[in-house]
Amino acid sequence: MRIVVSTGAGISAESGMPTYRDAGGLWENYPVMEVASHEGFVRNPALIHRFYSEMRQKLVDNIRPNDAHRGLVELERDHDVHIITQNVDDLHERAGSTNVLHLHGELMKVRSLHHPERVYQLPCDSLSDKGLVTTVDTRDSYGDAVRPHIVFFGEDVPNFEPAVALAASADVFVIIGTSLVVYPAAALLHYVPEGTKVFYIDPRPVDVPAYVNVIAQNATVGVKTLIEELKKL
Repeated sequence: MRIVVSTGAGISAESGMPTYRDAGGLWENYPVMEVASHEGFVRNPALIHRFYSEMRQKLVDNIRPNDAHRGLVELERDHDVHIITQNVDDLHERAGSTNVLHLHGELMKVRSLHHPERVYQLPCDSLSDKGLVTTVDTRDSYGDAVRPHIVFFGEDVPNFEPAVALAASADVFVIIGTSLVVYPAAALLHYVPEGTKVFYIDPRPVDVPAYVNVIAQNATVGVKTLIEELKKL
């Protein structure tokens, strides 16, 4: 059985990952549009580099996968599980999930400013600045400046089409920890085949169509409930 899971900030929040939508328009004390928009990067790239370098350090030092991440790994023992995540952290991968598609980029990666196909995992010896810190002076081995491998507000979401293909292939579709208001991710539900079993895990669920099975729990508890429900199918 192919299970396609769409995850949002709610699954990582229980690990302590900051979420800008719960912070009054701020993300770690910065105005969101200053550190998460194309215009912000053009205006102040040094701030962007500093902000994401600090976020990487926090992710590595203080944030660990939780039981929700591990529960999705458990499902892989018996099912073909694919995760589409809006989150830029690597908690799914660190928990052990093997099929993860990031819609909004990856915090632990940077890419060339001029050749976006050149993507680098941090820490990375191919960059002049080693470790987790990048600056406007960081260069790749070709001499190109780099930027965070993040999809900023105002930029295209290149992985949306692969995400649509996954949603369309689902035998079971699961939504975890998302408000269902962030597009294009929120639109994935519309690509799920008619008759597919759909589950929605969130402690404060929004209104959804009647065919969606709502599990009004936080992610760590809700994934346990999901596993039990899937055993009944």
